[in-house]
Amino acid sequence: MEDVLAAQRRYFDSGATRPLRFRREMLTRLELALTRWEGELLEALKADLNKSPYEGYMSELGPTLAELRFARGHLKKWARPVRHPAPLSQFPSVGTVYREPYGVSLILAPWNYPLLLTLAPLVSAIAAGCTAVVKPGEDAPASARALAEVLGRVFPPDYITVAEGGREEAEALVDKPFDVIFFTGSPAVGKRVMAAAAEHLTPVTLELGGRSPVILAPDADVELAAARIAWGKFLNAGQTCVAPDYIYCDPEIKEALIAELRRQITRQYGKEPLKNRNYGKIINEKHFDRINSLIDPAKTVCGGGSSRETLQIEPTVLDNVTFDDPVMQQEIFGPVLPVLTYDSLGGAVTKINSMAHPLALYIFTEDEKNAREVTSRCGFGGGCIND
Repeated sequence: MEDVLAAQRRYFDSGATRPLRFRREMLTRLELALTRWEGELLEALKADLNKSPYEGYMSELGPTLAELRFARGHLKKWARPVRHPAPLSQFPSVGTVYREPYGVSLILAPWNYPLLLTLAPLVSAIAAGCTAVVKPGEDAPASARALAEVLGRVFPPDYITVAEGGREEAEALVDKPFDVIFFTGSPAVGKRVMAAAAEHLTPVTLELGGRSPVILAPDADVELAAARIAWGKFLNAGQTCVAPDYIYCDPEIKEALIAELRRQITRQYGKEPLKNRNYGKIINEKHFDRINSLIDPAKTVCGGGSSRETLQIEPTVLDNVTFDDPVMQQEIFGPVLPVLTYDSLGGAVTKINSMAHPLALYIFTEDEKNAREVTSRCGFGGGCIND
């Protein structure tokens, strides 16, 4: 890898990656590769996560291609120097900001969306005029192998290289003097990545997990909320960084909500989800056991079953949960949905703010005042109203 890093640095220093024409050509080359070997990539997702071709395209390849085309369409505008008026003390000069590529980049991707979360940062690296070493998540080996083969067919290693391997290889990579690192994963690993990068003063982008609540105000449309929560929570068997972690609702609508969640789970996944050939699986036995340990049979009001043979866990809803329960002490990252109630909407906001800021936040309400109160007072990465 040191030889690869040296080769990429020589290639970047040659200036070959800087022209906009080259960047567009490389984005187009990537687009054609993803289209040509779409079947191979979707088969890998099926092997790793039991994603159907529809889900694989909808949640991974489709968004990647959309991001690629967006970047290519905006590339000229993004790369253009921007002129700014100077302060009066510098009159009559003019300041200019030039957008320059960082150089040799390292992309550390997770396993839960192994194509999207590897390729989307790669699209940005190519568009910015960087070279890239890409390290896919080792827990999705079929997808990592497919990415290595597809990218290896279309890009030379001194421009784009896929580094396969596990934790040892990843730790060795972050110790190298890259010009920028993009990491997606857990906060615990993110801390280690940032600490290693600090040795070289390498800029780091961290996209980390976090407990994401769904708040239902008393006036929420329960049927709409249940349909959209069930879809967002149980997609990819709950292994989504922005999936709802728990529902925080008014006690007056809780029973109606749970009944509607049961109906929506049956509607979307069938009466026996474990027999649905398109329902996703947990990535490995370690996570399967961890998620199952969070399910309290006494509080299970929907689902709760599992299959070790297929590593599948039914869409599960828990009731009468408190913030002290084990299921509320960690990011669930699986198809388990606790339901909690609050005394007041303002109290719910205060409680959420007393914990680590969530990655995502969702509010269902018909009142714009409620939506404004929650979104203006809560700290979160990204959020939706009634979605």
